[in-house]
Amino acid sequence: MKPVSALILSQNDSKRILSLIDALKSESLDLLEEEIGRATIVPDEKLPPNVVAMDSTVRFVDADTGQESVFTLVYPHEASVEEGRISILAPVGTALIGLRTGQSIRWPVPGGKSRNLTVVSVSPRSVLRTA
Repeated sequence: MKPVSALILSQNDSKRILSLIDALKSESLDLLEEEIGRATIVPDEKLPPNVVAMDSTVRFVDADTGQESVFTLVYPHEASVEEGRISILAPVGTALIGLRTGQSIRWPVPGGKSRNLTVVSVSPRSVLRTA
């Protein structure tokens, strides 16, 4: 995993994602927990609008393939690739959380490969969640 500058997460997103990790107790969630551990946690109302957060819509490009994608980042029970909603537990979801427009990250994906993702734009979350 290539280091990127500091991530930013809202307090509420941080709490809910850590609770999800604790409930699932899976080794595959280690990277997500590491990402949250290195993030700067801010009050929900101070989260910049250009930061990928839960329920925000992110447009990103895979620098290796040039493929551009748009997804809304959601919790696992809300995920539906057909409807453009990707789970925070999916490798791409885990990679993008906390990044800002213009930031890039190289992130491992299944099969021993990695993807080099760059955030092109972020539409702020459509619904504010509470813990």
